[in-house]
Amino acid sequence: MNEHVYKSIELTGSSTKSSDDAIRCAIERASKTLHNLNWFEVTETRGHIENGAVVHWQVTLKLGMRLDD
Repeated sequence: MNEHVYKSIELTGSSTKSSDDAIRCAIERASKTLHNLNWFEVTETRGHIENGAVVHWQVTLKLGMRLDD
């Protein structure tokens, strides 16, 4: 069995649609310049409210990537 080492970084994605979309935006953008993406963990969820409605989501997540062998 190979031993793997992972690096984690923190990102914040944003969306006017939903918290799930904010997560997707962060991961899709990161995948354009990073490789071996393996897992994510949501660490914080925030939103902006106007006139009693959520108008913007921000989700902070840890993103894990496996280091090259």
